[in-house]
Amino acid sequence: MNLSKDEHGELRYTDSAGNIHSELSLVRAYPISAPDEGISLLGKDGHELAWFANLAELPIALSTLIKAELAICEFMPVITRIDAVSSFATPSTWTVVTDRGDAEMVLKAEDQIRRLTQNKLLIVDGQGISFLIGDVDGLDRHSRKLLDRFL
Repeated sequence: MNLSKDEHGELRYTDSAGNIHSELSLVRAYPISAPDEGISLLGKDGHELAWFANLAELPIALSTLIKAELAICEFMPVITRIDAVSSFATPSTWTVVTDRGDAEMVLKAEDQIRRLTQNKLLIVDGQGISFLIGDVDGLDRHSRKLLDRFL
């Protein structure tokens, strides 16, 4: 298998028959629970061209290329602090600090907060952006107090 970048910085895949594929996308099967396992390489028609069971089993150069490409196309800020909530009823505007900087998000309904594990939450704002709280217990006391009003 040959996965590389072309002269324009786009992914290019050469399959075992020697066919060259471009306009590719990578999709994680389990983006939160197992981000390095189950990654599919899709062609421009949406059909799977290759499957990567586990990035750790790939050569380092290929694994690095795949991780870098996924980082470009995925955007999921991790909330590290909740500074303020406009209202304890929805819709409400949340002012948060993330690993990507300060942000405001609108929570339209309480069911937009999903518990992934006992201590991990996924929050989807009104614009469809997913925010992750990786460790509820790791949040400061003020943040947990605000969050508890919605759980």
